[in-house]
Amino acid sequence: MSEFDVEAAKKEVERWYWWGIPTFFRSPWQEDPAQSDIALIGVPHSSGNGSTERDQHLGPRAVRNVSAQYRRGHGRFNMIPWDVCRINDAGDVPLPEAMVNDICVEHIEAFAKRFDQAGTRLVSMGGDHAVTGPLVKAVAGKHSRLTRGEKVALVHFDSHTDSYNHLPHWLGNRRSAAHWASYLVEEGHVDPHRSTQVGIRPNVGTPGSRNTSEELGYRIIGMDEYEEIGPRGVIEALRQRIGDAPIYITFDLDSLDPVDAPGVSNLEPGYPGIRIGDAVRMLQGLRGLNVVGADVVCLMPTKDNPNNITSMNAMVVMFELLSLMADYIAANGK
Repeated sequence: MSEFDVEAAKKEVERWYWWGIPTFFRSPWQEDPAQSDIALIGVPHSSGNGSTERDQHLGPRAVRNVSAQYRRGHGRFNMIPWDVCRINDAGDVPLPEAMVNDICVEHIEAFAKRFDQAGTRLVSMGGDHAVTGPLVKAVAGKHSRLTRGEKVALVHFDSHTDSYNHLPHWLGNRRSAAHWASYLVEEGHVDPHRSTQVGIRPNVGTPGSRNTSEELGYRIIGMDEYEEIGPRGVIEALRQRIGDAPIYITFDLDSLDPVDAPGVSNLEPGYPGIRIGDAVRMLQGLRGLNVVGADVVCLMPTKDNPNNITSMNAMVVMFELLSLMADYIAANGK
């Protein structure tokens, strides 16, 4: 029997999606924040939005599973992100009190701050939308290393504004999926006058439900306006508003049309959402800007269809986010 070279064999089969331990995009597993330029993390959290289904915590595992089969080269940017900087899977945020949202957000912030202190950018997969609040607090504002103390311009894709500061709590949660977009402004982490909410559906909430965002200073590009100006118009509006500010991108999958994302926690039928190809174009339209952090939220794998299309589109968005960061690092340094 000939000698079997195990290491050579592993090298040969590592590109196949069905082999090995699943990580995001088959990235190396490295939990040390200082060993990455971009760290990919999971935030398995479901207790921030008690009014909808509770399986958002399964999102990171689902995307790790499907992302192993995704192609790692970016055709439009003409690069392989892993070739230009260190991109690792840094694991999941540990949430021992997972059913208590307002404790979890403190743990998420503490976990994420370790990466900011190391100068490492984060792309996270959630989790419900309550996770964005602590993630932004960790990378933006006067104590941030990545923004050098600046606030971020928020680019927020969603069907809902999540700025319900007129409500004292959401079924008991004060740092909920419905509150983060307001308290980040009030506490000095987001500059609303450079920030935009894209994809807000016209059929959600009550008349005047957009008022809280507009009063805070956000620009809203709802679906009615989006259908008029299209992806190019959105890109122009975003870039003009952002200027040279550092950016945080949060992408709620319910901003996508139900055709492309049936497995989300707040499915909005009846009014069209953003198609995935247009979402990709809009994200790519931010190329060259300083994206310091990003997240994808509200994936509900237990509601997805049999081919896992929502998980796959969550994977696509995550890849575009890390590619924006890698392209910026390659051009400008860390």
